[in-house]
Amino acid sequence: MTKLVGVLALAFSSVAFAQTGELWFNFGESLLKDNGIGTTQSFGGSADDVQLNSDWRFSFRFGFNQGNHFGHEIQYAYNRTQLQFNLASPVVKDGMAFHQGGFNFLYYLLTTDKAKIRPFATAGVMFDDFVPPGNSATSGGGSNKFGANFGGGVKVHVKGIWAARFDIREYVSGKPSFGLPLTSGSLWQTEISAGVGIGF
Repeated sequence: MTKLVGVLALAFSSVAFAQTGELWFNFGESLLKDNGIGTTQSFGGSADDVQLNSDWRFSFRFGFNQGNHFGHEIQYAYNRTQLQFNLASPVVKDGMAFHQGGFNFLYYLLTTDKAKIRPFATAGVMFDDFVPPGNSATSGGGSNKFGANFGGGVKVHVKGIWAARFDIREYVSGKPSFGLPLTSGSLWQTEISAGVGIGF
């Protein structure tokens, strides 16, 4: 058994030494488009009678780089938004949130992982948990939707283990199902964020 472990370690040693881990904290904007999620009217009404508003977001990302060009990331993001009821006079806004978890593949454009500035393209899959006002993610009152995202960014080595990054990503998922009539189509979200991280 010891010999087998030794052989496997030698076989994969070139891969292991080319891999590095990263932990990131990002903060930025969550810009929502096609954000009408239905109406409170039993008859008639418009899909834009109730909307989700754009607001801020933060995220934690764990990155795993493999070789010079390829990387992987697992992320959790908290997105703040407001449920806006446009038929009320005056318009009523009620704060809420949606959580995101997902996996992304990264492709680095430069040929070396030692570069100080590393632009990248990314694409991945995720799920959203939309939590209406008065509920929590742990109470089971949310609406879960799956989706995908794509975009790009740049990572900048600052000093030692410290680095900074900038991301622009486009997310698309189903709209939350809160029991409203006329809920249909996809919700689009743009992330514009900056972050700080450590490598290990």
